[in-house]
Amino acid sequence: MIRPLTVRLDPPTSRLLRLYRGQSPATVIARAVRLLATADGHLDPAGNIKPRRP
Repeated sequence: MIRPLTVRLDPPTSRLLRLYRGQSPATVIARAVRLLATADGHLDPAGNIKPRRP
């Protein structure tokens, strides 16, 4: 079983989360991490983590 992760947010990030009222903060942060990983090229088009190249 995966334990829930506790993350402490800085005040500016907390203010940004208010833009997504009605949505779970965990869901918003998870979506943001996936978008960042995609933009950084760590995910393939299907959303799977790309294997690291040596």
